[in-house]
Amino acid sequence: GIHATGLVNNAGFGTHDAFTDEDPDRLQNMIALNISALVDLSRAYLDPLTAADTGILINVASLLGFQPIPYMSVYAATKAFVLSFTEALWEETRGTNLRVLAVNPGAMQTEFFDAAGRTADLGTKRATPEQVVTIALDTLDRRSAPPSVVTNSRSLTLLGRLLTRR
Repeated sequence: GIHATGLVNNAGFGTHDAFTDEDPDRLQNMIALNISALVDLSRAYLDPLTAADTGILINVASLLGFQPIPYMSVYAATKAFVLSFTEALWEETRGTNLRVLAVNPGAMQTEFFDAAGRTADLGTKRATPEQVVTIALDTLDRRSAPPSVVTNSRSLTLLGRLLTRR
């Protein structure tokens, strides 16, 4: 069997385009990686992580998973799935030694925007991966850790720019 004490599901990518202009194969690859692979890995490791004295399951969602995001519709929807799925696992595993957390970073200093096909001036300071990891681990160390955490709330300004006004 598998022996593991921690799993961080961090693989994922996004695109930035009108939905009708998106490549259908690329969208399917995004769904397969952002959702299917995360679910498969979480299922494969959940029992060993729960059996560990200090098991940790971290799924990386996104600040964009909290709302529909025009021109990133599928990416935002995959991250909404990750957030909902992880919060459900958090509830299902309460009373065990497993700590489960959905991490929701905003804009980060990674190659994400290059891979998304867009170089954006976000007008906000991007968090470093080290800052996000520190916040995630500090959150897990709390006596009553929540099911999810937003790691750089300054990125909320980005959300306002991406959303349509009604």
